[in-house]
Amino acid sequence: MLELTMAAVTAADAGATAGMQMADAPSEPGAVLRVGRDKSVCRLSTPDDWLFVSRVHLEFRCGPDGTWQLTWLRGSQPDPSSEVRLVVGEYAQPVAYGGTVPLPRGGSGEIVVQDRTGPRSVNVGFYHEV
Repeated sequence: MLELTMAAVTAADAGATAGMQMADAPSEPGAVLRVGRDKSVCRLSTPDDWLFVSRVHLEFRCGPDGTWQLTWLRGSQPDPSSEVRLVVGEYAQPVAYGGTVPLPRGGSGEIVVQDRTGPRSVNVGFYHEV
């Protein structure tokens, strides 16, 4: 099971948990969870006017062996207006635009989507229960 919690944070809201959203999916091959502005395909959605987040920005997909991976999907623009990083404990790893990284099996952490033009971010916490 992969559990996600998401908070959309502005500088004024730092530390607040209001508006938190949650989603989960079983660790079965082909299971998918998406994060973005399009509520019709994303289980976790950001405000419509947060254009630094694509319609479908992040995709969590379960592989054939029950492990999960994160993909930062390429949007309609050649250069993104955000940065994405994976944080596990003290370790932070940037995720490349269009890139895929594995999530630690049985681990937890956070994916941070940071607006390059202002003090806003989307923080997606994850917990992989095995």
